[in-house]
Amino acid sequence: MCGIVGIYLKNEELNSQLGTFLADMLVEMSDRGPDSAGIALYRDPVSQSSCKLTLNVEGNFDWANLQASMSGYLGSNVTLEILASHAVVVAASDGTALQEWLGSEYPELRVMSAGSAIEIYKEKGLPRDFVKDFELHNLNGSHALGHTRMATESAVTTEHSHPFSTGMDLCLVHNGSLSNHNRLRQQLINEGVDIQTDNDSEVAAAYLMWRLREGDELEEALDRALMDLDGFYTFAIGTKDGFAVLRDPIACKPAVMAETDDWVAMSSEYRAIAQLPGSANAHVWEPSPATVYTWGH
Repeated sequence: MCGIVGIYLKNEELNSQLGTFLADMLVEMSDRGPDSAGIALYRDPVSQSSCKLTLNVEGNFDWANLQASMSGYLGSNVTLEILASHAVVVAASDGTALQEWLGSEYPELRVMSAGSAIEIYKEKGLPRDFVKDFELHNLNGSHALGHTRMATESAVTTEHSHPFSTGMDLCLVHNGSLSNHNRLRQQLINEGVDIQTDNDSEVAAAYLMWRLREGDELEEALDRALMDLDGFYTFAIGTKDGFAVLRDPIACKPAVMAETDDWVAMSSEYRAIAQLPGSANAHVWEPSPATVYTWGH
């Protein structure tokens, strides 16, 4: 089941309204995924010498102590902004090294995303509650993906929710089911890829990260995915510069796309896109099977 939404703003004057657009689309997909909701938001990119991490933890946590500890470790100021059960950290550090330090010093923390622009928020519960708890209407940005989950193959937990991010500024949301994810998971682990859950969608995200690490461009990695990933799926993939959409060769999982002079959007159903301004005059189409669609800077 599950619901996917995505929007890329071609008109930068609309960036302040991205959260509102995304919230309206996400809530419209509630009955496709009442178990949890999540978003990947691209905004406020940091400098090349810094990194941005989105962190999550179950229960109470002393975020102020973490900020002080990180500042001491790095020898420089660290900014930390709390949003519901998550926090966004910006630090003058290499992202990979900082994640390794966090894993050693604070193993209870989950790194939801890492990069220069991406922020990932996801949580159990109804999409409308997620929108309220994370004050989604107040968030800005250039583009975003969202997902509402009906759990069919793994537990209803925050860590099993979408989006999944396994590389810098890279994320994936997925509607469908992969049949060879267990075999592929072991192959990726043997390649040194870190996979945290038994969710098949994380395997798809990890596969793309691995192919990019091996030198593929995004479109090459997605073309390879058509050969290496078995099952039925619609993928939406977020990058620092935009997003991509891919359906499997049979394309039994729903997807619709639309474009105006101001934005490009995709969703599992048109009713989510219909929430956007100008949708009545948009060019609307169903993405073809086994075809890579990309938009970006």
